[in-house]
Amino acid sequence: MRVALDATYSVGDRLSGVGVYSRRLLDGLATRHGEANYLWCYRPHRFLRSLPLIPPRHVRRRLLLDSWPPSCDLFHGLNQRMPARRASRTVSTFHDLFVLTADYSTPEFRARFAAQAREAAERSDLIIAVSRFTAQQVEDLLAVPPARIRVVPHGVPQREPGPPQSERPNTILSVGALQRRKNTMRLVEAFELTPPGWKLVLAGSTGFDSERILRRIAESPRSRDIVLAGYVSDFTRSRLYEEAAIFAFPSLDEGFGIPVLEAMAAGAAVLTSHGGALREVAGDAAMLVDPLEVSSIAEGLTTLMKVRTLREQLAAAGYERAARFTWESAIDQTWNVYRELAVRVGDG
Repeated sequence: MRVALDATYSVGDRLSGVGVYSRRLLDGLATRHGEANYLWCYRPHRFLRSLPLIPPRHVRRRLLLDSWPPSCDLFHGLNQRMPARRASRTVSTFHDLFVLTADYSTPEFRARFAAQAREAAERSDLIIAVSRFTAQQVEDLLAVPPARIRVVPHGVPQREPGPPQSERPNTILSVGALQRRKNTMRLVEAFELTPPGWKLVLAGSTGFDSERILRRIAESPRSRDIVLAGYVSDFTRSRLYEEAAIFAFPSLDEGFGIPVLEAMAAGAAVLTSHGGALREVAGDAAMLVDPLEVSSIAEGLTTLMKVRTLREQLAAAGYERAARFTWESAIDQTWNVYRELAVRVGDG
């Protein structure tokens, strides 16, 4: 079987969640399922940047154009986007649909990506959703029947949990772009209501509405306790997870929430939102709060700050929870979707 994948978002040093997913899937499929031949396809604006990459022997690089996808048995769009001209069999991965639910980005961005999502849903034989929550959104917002949707959760690298809670400094970490959707403003306001003696570290690049957020931080009475780390490398992010006693992720809209699992795998006690995919991912291994209420976030943080035994319990439960989500499982489940589609059309 010849499988083509849209590898566009796997290129670069500052990968988003989609980029991390793309790179893990591309490398993992080539390693774990070498019985297929793969085409790593890049859209024109990223093709030249992909040239330094040396793919495995059974992988070829191709230019991806909307009007002319590469010749293949199956095409997989890794970011809910498909070429205008269909391949013989098509799969697309849907990560989230916040462009259809709220104004978490510019109108131009929302219009463009909403159109791409609708087109991808129409052109895909099967859709991979990264959570049951996202699967339900695909069904409800894009009128895709459940029979065409498969849920394949993301993974997280398995690791040692890091120092115990008793050895961690009084640090609250949040990882994600400073933007409205990540609920950074309410997190800062909640932190202001918590006891002194703690630091809040915000690790992430600027995003939609970041100017207002940065002004609010500068004016905060706790501004000296708030650290703006900016975008951090994988190594630095891993170190920050290990140093954090609490990981706070009260996001308003997530299709999955990889940082929650990364923090759990590193032994931090996690506080996150009680709705959507975050409840699904965190299970009972995190403190769940109402992301729309500053008081709820503040009460959750304060409880975790004051009760170390609770942090220890959540850290242990979180470490076990994260172990259930592996990239190996995500890769194998994705391969099973390919095989299901091949058998369905008579190539099995």
